[in-house]
Amino acid sequence: MTRTLAPPDVEKEKLDELAPLFNVVLLDDDDHTYEYVIDMLQKLFLMSEVDAFRRAVEVDTVGRTIVITCGLGEAEFGRDQIHGFGPDWRMPQCRGSMRALVEPASSGPRLGDN
Repeated sequence: MTRTLAPPDVEKEKLDELAPLFNVVLLDDDDHTYEYVIDMLQKLFLMSEVDAFRRAVEVDTVGRTIVITCGLGEAEFGRDQIHGFGPDWRMPQCRGSMRALVEPASSGPRLGDN
């Protein structure tokens, strides 16, 4: 029996489909303004103002929001970018960036998914 190999681009597509996905989750706090969240999401994740505002409302009301769903390396990079964005100059008590985490993506859609 002879096995026929798929072209490399087809093999890569299949591997990409099987690779697990991860969410970058932004966590709420009282030390950052809506403007900060909107600005950060626009700059780091190239979100539109409308999408960034929706995420700001969600993190404020629910306590968390999914910023992006992607591969593990990209998710870790996104989390690290959030952690490195710096304090909100509009809030005198703010001492640093917002918190974020990386978690495995669930199979079902959730509010805030991209």
